Amino acid sequence: QVQLVESGGGLVQTGGSLRLSCAASETVFSFNSMGWYRQAPGKQRELVAVIFSSSSTNYADSVKGRFTISRDNGKNTMYLQMNSLKPEDTAVYYCRLVTPRYVSWGQGTQVTVSS
Repeated sequence: QVQLVESGGGLVQTGGSLRLSCAASETVFSFNSMGWYRQAPGKQRELVAVIFSSSSTNYADSVKGRFTISRDNGKNTMYLQMNSLKPEDTAVYYCRLVTPRYVSWGQGTQVTVSS
């Protein structure tokens, strides 16, 4: 199955921006959705944003207006542009791919927002 690798995490101050990338190991011809999830220490993993094969998107209420999910089919890569970051955005961010045959997760990338 397709392997996913996230990158772009790091340390940023409150109000700053980061762009996360999720690179797939090969072209995905058929998928249901691709999404970004995050997990903060002591908390459950939660959905941040998702993009469907129709190109429609959904966002968690906590990130609406600040985060933007997108895909570049030519580069087999999905992105999460994060603006106006807050300390509560601190978490490990994971990308997920859902296809008709399997679900694949990346290994995660740490995002830390300092106050």
